[in-house]
Amino acid sequence: MQRTYQYRLYPDQEQEDALDTILRQSCLLYNEALEHRRDVYKHTGQSVSYPAQWERFREDRKARLEDFGLLNATSVQQLLRRLNKAFAAFFRRLKDGDKPGFPRFKPAQRFRSVEYRHGDGCQLTGDRLRVQHVGEVKVQLHRDVPQGCLKHVVVSRKAGKWFVSFQGDDGNEPAEPRTDGKAIGIDMGLHSLMAFSDGTLIDNPRWLRRSLKKLRKAQRALARKTRFSSRWWQCKRRVEVLHAKIANQRKDGLHKLTHQLTEEYALVAVEDISPQFMLKSRPFALSASDASWNLFSSMLDYKAERAGCVVVEVDARHTSQACSGCGHIQKKRLSQRWHSCRCGVQLDRDVNAAVNILKRVRSGPTELNVACS
Repeated sequence: MQRTYQYRLYPDQEQEDALDTILRQSCLLYNEALEHRRDVYKHTGQSVSYPAQWERFREDRKARLEDFGLLNATSVQQLLRRLNKAFAAFFRRLKDGDKPGFPRFKPAQRFRSVEYRHGDGCQLTGDRLRVQHVGEVKVQLHRDVPQGCLKHVVVSRKAGKWFVSFQGDDGNEPAEPRTDGKAIGIDMGLHSLMAFSDGTLIDNPRWLRRSLKKLRKAQRALARKTRFSSRWWQCKRRVEVLHAKIANQRKDGLHKLTHQLTEEYALVAVEDISPQFMLKSRPFALSASDASWNLFSSMLDYKAERAGCVVVEVDARHTSQACSGCGHIQKKRLSQRWHSCRCGVQLDRDVNAAVNILKRVRSGPTELNVACS
């Protein structure tokens, strides 16, 4: 199975300066490659392919040592492929009738990663990562790295900290689906983060809202500073650290929840819902982003594949309105949190929806995750 393993890097000051320089040079090359594509299309009406750009910037890398001298050839190739993927995604969205954003130039402070191929410019030896033009950087190996994952390497900077990610096939096959375990239906919401069909309600931690006071204070301090001054950079780092902490809290909570679900249940039924309609709604946009349903779904899918758990997506229409006892459709306002039906069923609105989700799995064809194939 394709996996990514991330570890913390601890460069010394000299190594950190060299890594910063590599990121700046990578950003410069990315922007020049983007400008080259735009200029060629403006004058000729033709798009530029990745091989053509590699042929050009391969020579530039050798001739302009002051601009690109610390870049490895493989990292330049990966950089140009990244730009090529950005254009491919742009044209795909354009073809689908969406409103795509044209690939943009990147400021140096927002360019945070550089890619290598293991053994070519970057190699792990013991607890040291040797990076070309940087040296051997200490790695905190909190778990072993499968040999199959030592193929693609990404060195990145997040909120002033450095990380390395190893990507590849870990050599494991998807587990066989379990057939003798329990089943659970899940309704995702904002009042409660999740409601289970067995009546369990998971409180919404509201990771972002809990830190909004500190975040607003830090952002106001940043707004008062002179742009690019030393204190501006200090305040900017403080804002980045707060955002990173919120993201880490969210990931930690969802990792624990999805692990518990895939280990305890053989079948997990979830609603096939896109949060886009909520993200476009002013009253719900912040809460929907904070709940991060897409992140939960992606974590659940890959953990289920490894644990032999079956994840089923069902149509979410009317799951909150229909009675889980008799099926009667009873329209409710969003503020109405309790389901009470003429047949005598009374329970939490979200639990009622979770029961309906599980029932739909057992009564009709559904879309399964990869663990079922």
